[in-house]
Amino acid sequence: MDNRGYASRIIKANLAASVESPGVALGRFCITKEIPVSDVAEYFGVSRMTIYKGFVGEWLPRKINSEKIWNMLKQAKFSI
Repeated sequence: MDNRGYASRIIKANLAASVESPGVALGRFCITKEIPVSDVAEYFGVSRMTIYKGFVGEWLPRKINSEKIWNMLKQAKFSI
């Protein structure tokens, strides 16, 4: 996996984190699909730093965003 847009430490931290967290699951999806973190942050109306923290399990999204994440992953048929 190449993942040009993501630092190796983010990828490693994401892989080590629990996918039960919606932010971590979103991170796996975005890293795999090479979706820019700036696009994700804009979509959810939060900072890039918040998204990075979610990707590694250091931040839990609000309920409304958690639901958006799980629905998006379900629609994309992304399994972890």
